[in-house]
Amino acid sequence: MASFHSLYSQIQIHGPYDPGLPLKGHESPRLIKPVLNRWIGKIGDPQIGPTYLGFCGIASLICGFIAIEIIGLNFWASVDWNPVAFIEGIAWHRLDPPEAKWGFTPFVPLTEGGWWIWAGFFLTASILLWWCRMYLRAKALGMSTHVAWAFASAIFLYLSLGFIRPMLMGSWHEAPPFGIIPHLNWTASFSVLYGNFYYNPFHCFSIVFLYGSVLLFAMHGGTILAVSRFGGERETEEIVDRGTAAERGALFWRWTMGFNATFESVHRWAYWFAILTTFSGAIGILLTGTVVDNWYLWGVKWGLAPEYPATYPDMTLPPEIAEQVRAATGGTGASLDLSAPPAPAPSPEVSR
Repeated sequence: MASFHSLYSQIQIHGPYDPGLPLKGHESPRLIKPVLNRWIGKIGDPQIGPTYLGFCGIASLICGFIAIEIIGLNFWASVDWNPVAFIEGIAWHRLDPPEAKWGFTPFVPLTEGGWWIWAGFFLTASILLWWCRMYLRAKALGMSTHVAWAFASAIFLYLSLGFIRPMLMGSWHEAPPFGIIPHLNWTASFSVLYGNFYYNPFHCFSIVFLYGSVLLFAMHGGTILAVSRFGGERETEEIVDRGTAAERGALFWRWTMGFNATFESVHRWAYWFAILTTFSGAIGILLTGTVVDNWYLWGVKWGLAPEYPATYPDMTLPPEIAEQVRAATGGTGASLDLSAPPAPAPSPEVSR
């Protein structure tokens, strides 16, 4: 059967249900009678259930439900409770944070941003409770807590956007709104407001780790699938007792790249690349507006960004922007012509 194994097929093993480790006396019972599902088995193990919720899991689901209800009902109210308009505009609905005049106080009228604060509170509580669930489950099963700390890196980015940076800036208004397209629009506006976020070095690091983790996971996943006919999916066994699968994978990468990661070290590479994606992104968010007000000018000062008047001699900058560029470059940039008036807009012509 293994000889017919391809990218489009997966060998599924059907046998007795796996009940899991015995529970301790004080733990809640597991839920859901186990079932086998062939289609779920296409992307993972075909067994569904049993699952364990416990106090943290139940509390997390309750808080998450309250947050989604607050957001969803505000979306619905914004279209006068019209179900058709609610569904049609689901990607455009928004729930905005309080205006800048309210500062960082939690006591904001519900209709002026208070609903956003309460939704954020319950959503944050749900996420943190889920982190506790992951941590406690790992300890109960005798595992290390690597997964929980990887999740914590993503939580750090979430908190940096919606809580830590607004606290440092002294205003809830610095946080993004709830909503799909409004959040994307906020991201674009945030970049423009602070001088092009692409010149933020921590954003650069984040993208490097993002693309790097994608590459590492794809390379590793492809390697394991390629040697699965030799038992390569039993990675733990190959780590402690290297067999032909690990040997062939190592030979492949030595012959194609000159060196190879081991069955154990590639997971450390991928783990840290993924964690540093969100961690470095969070650092870049926290520095924006608090330490650096304009990332383009910062990039010009340190040689990361081009000085546009020097790169594009015909470009005329407004005097205030030209002064900022001159200040950022320490008075260099002889190509800046502050006396030149802005170029007149070309008169529209009608093509015939």
